[in-house]
Amino acid sequence: MLDIKGVSKTFYPGTPNENPVLHSVDLHLNDGDFVTVIGGNGAGKSTLLNIISGAVLPDNGQVLIDSDDVTWLPEYRRARYLGRVFQDPMQGTAGDMGIDENLALAARRGQRRGLSWGIVRTERDQYKTLLQDLNLGLEGRLSTKVKLLSGGQRQALTLLMATLKQPRILLLDEHTAALDPKTGARVLDVTQALIEKYRLTTLMITHNMREAIRYGNRMIMMHEGRIILDIEGDDKQKLTVEDLLHQFERVSGTELDNDRMLLS
Repeated sequence: MLDIKGVSKTFYPGTPNENPVLHSVDLHLNDGDFVTVIGGNGAGKSTLLNIISGAVLPDNGQVLIDSDDVTWLPEYRRARYLGRVFQDPMQGTAGDMGIDENLALAARRGQRRGLSWGIVRTERDQYKTLLQDLNLGLEGRLSTKVKLLSGGQRQALTLLMATLKQPRILLLDEHTAALDPKTGARVLDVTQALIEKYRLTTLMITHNMREAIRYGNRMIMMHEGRIILDIEGDDKQKLTVEDLLHQFERVSGTELDNDRMLLS
């Protein structure tokens, strides 16, 4: 479903601020893989997602989605392949529009616009059913402006919007990091349910080592622009945080000194 071949990226090349972020990264995801991505600040995690989404173009290498070469496609043309949820709950939704209007925007993504009625009754019924599955009490608040929702409700709605068209790849960029632990756990439960429901191929960035171990069938760890660990199946299920720290030190040759990861 996703192939990344020899992708490298350096920001501000040839200047005093030159910053090599990715070094010949190779990654293959099968259809239905749920891969958690972990690593410290500056490891290259978000840059990798940005290159997959088209927000950043690589210096060299290839990005293929379902065998289609999308390496140089602009972000708006690549959007039909992808769903994405960002760290900030305010991104991904239109705050001054209602819940139903946001869902309608997601449902119409990639379609030609016309002069027909905006949202018909059958659509609202469908949205109510989808919202009931979130178990957040939103099914009776279709006309509520999204800016009045809590951060967790808004992020869950963003997830629903991102998966509504069943994208080929779902990208989750620390999408629970801005939420309190209880709300974050609820959003992760919603995430797991939607991924399983639609069998979505997913990349999820997290700083939380327990989340990286618990969720998904596969985990990769990045360090200084490279993938240094790739663990799946039974090996992943047996991991503990202590095992993960030990493997990081063994492969990288250094101790993990990222406070955010250690404290999580």
